[in-house]
Amino acid sequence: DAGEQLVVAQDFMTRLAALHRLDARALSLPGFPEPASVPDLVHHELDEWEHTIAARGGEPAPELRFALGWLRDNIPDYEGPVVLVQGDTGPGNFMYADGKVIAIVDWELAHFGDPMDDIAWLSLRAVQEPFTHLPDRLAEYRELSGHAIDEERVHYYRVMAETKLLVMTHAPGGVRHRGAGDVGNSLIYRVLHRRLWLEAIADVVGIEEQQAEVPPPSGEREVDWLYQHVLDELRDVVAPRVSDPLALQRTKGVARVLKYLAEMQRHSAFFEQRELDDIEGLLGRRPDSIEEGRAQVTTAMADGTIADNDYLRYLWKCVARENELLRPASGVLADRHWPPLH
Repeated sequence: DAGEQLVVAQDFMTRLAALHRLDARALSLPGFPEPASVPDLVHHELDEWEHTIAARGGEPAPELRFALGWLRDNIPDYEGPVVLVQGDTGPGNFMYADGKVIAIVDWELAHFGDPMDDIAWLSLRAVQEPFTHLPDRLAEYRELSGHAIDEERVHYYRVMAETKLLVMTHAPGGVRHRGAGDVGNSLIYRVLHRRLWLEAIADVVGIEEQQAEVPPPSGEREVDWLYQHVLDELRDVVAPRVSDPLALQRTKGVARVLKYLAEMQRHSAFFEQRELDDIEGLLGRRPDSIEEGRAQVTTAMADGTIADNDYLRYLWKCVARENELLRPASGVLADRHWPPLH
């Protein structure tokens, strides 16, 4: 209930503040680099990511290459205390009972660095899992930890957090493993995080928001009743009779995929033509297909014949269209954005 949400969120902030009050130099963490200055530690993290990309092979996508370069060129000039950063911290990554946090989980991204790094991750997880009123929680953190909330640094680490997710999904040729897990859930969160990455980048480089075009009204199609019939069966007949939590989750994932396929059949041709319009505007020529056009855009970015901001606008428009195609499957996540900090 709302009261428990509040007290648990407040208790979590006491734990995060306590973590950030620890003396990093007094911690025995042999696998970590020396807790030097924050800029040096950020350079170390970026080096690790580039080693990961090189080990996996293949060229990074243009947006990943751009983000890594931007992050190196804009490391905050912060000489404050180094803290132990959990990474990926916040709602969804702690356990609680009776109004108290009883365990904080998922430490695989932990490192020494800037406390605002964790604040950026907290704001990211608060998009996925609403975390009461974030500005109130940050005011509590400031009083408990002694660390002021520096919005400029938080914005930098928002870009860094979403870029880290891009690194995690990098594979040779840009091919990602598609065969396992909850595909419906993966579709939603892939687009959500690409959109949040673009919103974070746009905020720091000064790009205006890009929105998807509105498709023309489409009448009822012969297959619409079949999509709806299967969705109704999954919701009203199958899901209520599923007792296994994993099977229930996957049932919902299948429903999300069906909703996406229905929207693709309805609007993908319209959005493909709009993307071809954008590619023609970027390259000065209209490609014969979406696949050919995207390949040409990637080549033009590598050659430096497209301005970074023009490419980012194009990419954001593409993601906005994907967001619209996934809107019925995404529900409230389709309209979630970075939360305010004050």
